[in-house]
Amino acid sequence: METSLLYKYFLECGKVTTDTRDCPEGSMFIALKGASFNGNTFASQAIANGCRYAVVDEAEYANDPEGRILLVDDCLKALQELASWHRRVLGTKMIGITGTNGKTTTKELIAAVLKEKYNVLYTQGNLNNHIGVPLTLLKLTAEHEMAVVEMGANHPGEIKTLVNIACPDYGIITNVGKAHLEGFGSFEGVIRTKGELYDYLRAKGGKIFIQNENPYLNSIAGGLECVRYGSADDLYVSGKVLSCSPFLAFGWKSEGVTHEVRTHLIGSYNVDNALAAVAIGKYFGVADDAVCHALSSYEPHNNRSQLVEAGGNRFVIDAYNANPTSMAAALDNFRMIEAVHKMVILGDMKELGEASVEEHQKIADMLTTCGFDRVILVGPEFGKTENSYEHFNNADEVYAALSGDMPKGYMILIKGSNSMKLASLAEKLMK
Repeated sequence: METSLLYKYFLECGKVTTDTRDCPEGSMFIALKGASFNGNTFASQAIANGCRYAVVDEAEYANDPEGRILLVDDCLKALQELASWHRRVLGTKMIGITGTNGKTTTKELIAAVLKEKYNVLYTQGNLNNHIGVPLTLLKLTAEHEMAVVEMGANHPGEIKTLVNIACPDYGIITNVGKAHLEGFGSFEGVIRTKGELYDYLRAKGGKIFIQNENPYLNSIAGGLECVRYGSADDLYVSGKVLSCSPFLAFGWKSEGVTHEVRTHLIGSYNVDNALAAVAIGKYFGVADDAVCHALSSYEPHNNRSQLVEAGGNRFVIDAYNANPTSMAAALDNFRMIEAVHKMVILGDMKELGEASVEEHQKIADMLTTCGFDRVILVGPEFGKTENSYEHFNNADEVYAALSGDMPKGYMILIKGSNSMKLASLAEKLMK
C-alpha cells in the first residue's frame, strides 16, 4: 500500500498505537515485530479493542471482510514513512536534538521555555529511536506551532535515519562523549554519528544552536549558520554558574541585558543545557521574564539528577544512564556540594566495549581525589578495577548490606546505567 493511501486511513483515525493494551477508540494499530513477539498476530485483537484499522505486513493476517486490516510490505517502514509524510504535510517548525549527555533534560528545558509562547509538541520520556521518533511525529496536529524532537543513537547511521524521518529545520547537539563505544567503535564514531544531524541541516540550509566552547562540535559545524551560546560575553547568549549548593543558580546575558535564574536542577554541568534553552527561546521571541520563569519552574524527573530527602538522608538520584563523561561530571559536581557527610553508590557504565575496563578504572582513580566518606561500587565492570572501595555485584546485594544499617545524615549520590537498577535501589533505601 502506498504511503499516500495509508495516510488517508490515518487521517480517519488521528492516532496510532503499536500496543493492543493501549488502543484509543478509533485509532490505527501498526503491527511491529520484536525479538519475542509478532504484532501481526494481534491485529484482530487491536480491532476488537477499539482500533478502527490495523496495519500488518503478513498476508495471512490480512483476511478481513470489513477491510479494516490493511496490508503493507513492512510495518516499521510504513510507520516511519507515514510519520514523515504527516510531518511534511503539516510543515510544523521543528527542532531536532541529539547528544551524548543531557539531551533529554535539554529537550525538556527547551520545551518548557517555548511553551511560554507556543503550542509545542515534544518527545515524551526518551522515545527517541527509530520507533519513538515516528510515534512522536504522528502526534502532531495543526494546532502545534513548534516541535522539539529528541533523537538517540548507539550505532552509526541511526541519526541519519531519524533526521530523514523528522526533517528538522533547526538542530542542536548538546555535546559528544564516550558512550555506546561498543556500537560506535570509537569516540570519533560518536562524533560522526551525532554530526549526521549537522549534515542534514547543512544540506537543507538549516540552522544550529551550538555550545561555543565545545571543540568537537565546532570541528564539524563548518558551513552551517550558527546561533552560539556559552561563557564568552560576545555570544548570542552568554552565562555562568553562580552557585550549585545543591541546586544550580546561573546568570545569563543577551543583548546587554542580564538575568539570574535559580533552578531545581542538580549539577553545574546543567548550565549549558539551560543556556541552550535560553538561546532557543530568545531566538524564537520568548520574552526574557518568560524564559526565566520556565527555567526556574522546571523540576526534573525520571531519575535524572533528582534531589530527594528521605530517611534522614538527601539523595541525588541520577540513575537513568551513565557513561564516562556524565559519570565524571556528576562526581565533580557532587564533590563541590557542601555537606557534612557524603556517600556515592556507582553502578557499571554499559556498552563501552574494549574501553570498559580502562574507563571504569579512570572513575575509580578519580574517586581517590574526591574525599567522600563512603564509596560503594556496583557491577562486574567495577569489579575488574583496582581500588579499595566496597564492591557488590548488583543492586540487591547493596540493599542487603545497607538495609539493616543505613547511614543517617548523608548526602548520597546514586548513579549508574539504567540496567544496573540503581533507581529501584534508591526507592528501597528511601522507604
